[in-house]
Amino acid sequence: MSSSRYLLAAIFCAFVLQGSVTQAQLSSNFYDETCPNASSIIQGVLVQAFQSDPRIGASLIRLHFHDCFVQGCDASILLDSTDTIVSEKGALGNNNSARGFNVVDQMKAALETACPGIVSCADILTIAAEQSVALSGGPSWTNLLGRRDSTTANITLANENLPAPTLTLEQLKQKFINVGLNGDTDLVSLSGGHTFGRSQCQFFIQRLYNFNGTNQPDPTLDTTFLQALQALCPQGGNGSVLTNLDVSTPDTFDNNYFTNLQENKGLLQTDQELFSTAGADTVDIVNLYGSNQTAFFERFVVSMIRMGNLSVLTGSEGEIRLNCSRVNGISSLSSGDDLVSSF
Repeated sequence: MSSSRYLLAAIFCAFVLQGSVTQAQLSSNFYDETCPNASSIIQGVLVQAFQSDPRIGASLIRLHFHDCFVQGCDASILLDSTDTIVSEKGALGNNNSARGFNVVDQMKAALETACPGIVSCADILTIAAEQSVALSGGPSWTNLLGRRDSTTANITLANENLPAPTLTLEQLKQKFINVGLNGDTDLVSLSGGHTFGRSQCQFFIQRLYNFNGTNQPDPTLDTTFLQALQALCPQGGNGSVLTNLDVSTPDTFDNNYFTNLQENKGLLQTDQELFSTAGADTVDIVNLYGSNQTAFFERFVVSMIRMGNLSVLTGSEGEIRLNCSRVNGISSLSSGDDLVSSF
């Protein structure tokens, strides 16, 4: 698959998405004059981070995902708590699992040195997510840029909108529909982001011993895979122990996530539900992506751009934060990277 075809897919998606004035203000060349090296500066920090932390790519794409699902792609997830802000970092879907804030801070610091007050934290997350995929063997694409940063966070909405790993397929679909994505191709494509990264035992242990209150393991789990997970995550054990989301190629962005589902080796309940829910429209999509990596890459690009354009702030809305963890002129009370890492 050539990069030009991904670019065409991105341009097509951008055209489709320009139905609102706000989205139409995003541009693929937004920083060409004001900060032409923005992408390469972000990439330089990311490449360095990869050398010591192979999980950082998955962590950054997850930050972007969790940002966009809460009041849009506005970097609200990066804000620390203050006297007037309750940080989203403490939400159920982020607490003790969201990570990579220090790398985002390094990217922001480098950009502030090169072009002060120009590149938003929301755009940093968007660019870093794309580069994380590309550097891990996945597709690259041209992002639409020009997002501005929020001056608020919303932990209540974060608790409501972020998908939990124990949801049924119908519940998971509704989470995507609620934010403006669809519950079939967007859901399956973006779930494919679990082709790299890690998760903690606490997020899937119910599948190993007491699935849906049955006192039995999840019957969809491959027996050998189940035994390996039970050895790693014994009852009463350390819930923060990490294991790979993709058992075959854990640090590579490919379509093996989908072949794992076909073999009943999806780690999270929300992963396996895509394939093991009888009669679900997601099954055929999993089968397509499992047999055709190009099809997965193409649709993943489109869905990532769709997600990245959810309820963005542009023009005079919001601000360009000088420090991603706090609103301009406000001091923070806590540091986001005291959180325990997971994905």
